[in-house]
Amino acid sequence: MNKVGKEEQKSIVIQEVNSKKELRKFIHLPAAIHKSHSNWVPPIYMDEWEFFNPKKNKSFQSCDTILLLAYRDKEVAGRIMGVIHRKYNEDHHENHARFAFFETWDDDEVAATLIRAVENWAKEKGMVRLVGPLAFSDKDPQGFLIEGFDEPAVIASNCNFPYQVELLEKNEFTKEVDLVVYQIKIPDPIPEFYQKIYDRAIGLNHGLHLLEFTSRRKVKPYIHPVLNLLNLTFVEIFGFTPFTEAEMDDFANRYLFLINPRFIKVIVNNQNEVVAFVIGMSHIGDGIQKAKGYLFPFGIFQIFAAARKTKQLNLLLGGVDPAYRSKGLDVLMGVKMLESATAQGKTVIDSHLELENNTKVRAEMERMGGVVYKRFRVFGKPLK
Repeated sequence: MNKVGKEEQKSIVIQEVNSKKELRKFIHLPAAIHKSHSNWVPPIYMDEWEFFNPKKNKSFQSCDTILLLAYRDKEVAGRIMGVIHRKYNEDHHENHARFAFFETWDDDEVAATLIRAVENWAKEKGMVRLVGPLAFSDKDPQGFLIEGFDEPAVIASNCNFPYQVELLEKNEFTKEVDLVVYQIKIPDPIPEFYQKIYDRAIGLNHGLHLLEFTSRRKVKPYIHPVLNLLNLTFVEIFGFTPFTEAEMDDFANRYLFLINPRFIKVIVNNQNEVVAFVIGMSHIGDGIQKAKGYLFPFGIFQIFAAARKTKQLNLLLGGVDPAYRSKGLDVLMGVKMLESATAQGKTVIDSHLELENNTKVRAEMERMGGVVYKRFRVFGKPLK
């Protein structure tokens, strides 16, 4: 961390990112800020270039965006992205702007200047509130870590220093919503009560079929049906924006090659319609760290090696069609996921982010012995 004293402060210039050279600075700045941060995991840079490319990331089509760099004495000192999701605002009757990818050293002045620049941009566009960290959707990293700073970062979640939270609070941001992450020890054998629920669910759900996979090729026909079900089941989730058909393909291309198909469970009815699913992924943070965010020439092998060696399984997504809830389908998939995880040498599960008020999912996590070990916060602030 680099706390800048008043005697060292020099003029700060905010510059919009308008070139490939400036975008490179934007993308690579966190590596410098987190150089001594042992838990920080770099992004996969190939993904980053596509994410910030409006020609390849379809999410830009429904949003107004701005990327800003802060310079102190001609040296890059911070970055921030502003997002106005027009479709989300329309659907939720809001005039909110978002900020994301906010990174600085421990520098009050740089932070305040960047935030003020996004606030002014948002106000000029008629927005009345600024929330974040939140980008295009809850599928992107959201919230700043406020508990669990000593735990390794998981893919698709933020990793920040405590001072980054303090910088927001100094700029009058307050809690918008918290998200919790559970750590669950994988039981071996599966608890008897779960096995009884599983057996009962099997008996009650004639006409439903649980699909398991050993190849990504066999997964591909179910990508769109699964994500269409996600659109249906996540509609009330904070920050969620439904996938378009093009975004489904982008999402699959981004993650499918990293996922062991054995950690994908799908339930279909007699018409082969997807009615429930859950997707998990081996923790690959150690491999991305070793690869320094680069897949080639050897990084991909380091990432795959980390996936094989890790004892941790990270849950990514899951959902049950409302018409099929309370039938034990979550238990059917959960038991099979636990069996696959045990077979692959996993001993612990990371639940990924769950809204603090999602009492049903949280109760299920706690029933399995899950303990909250991380907490993230999305902040908000009225624009005066």
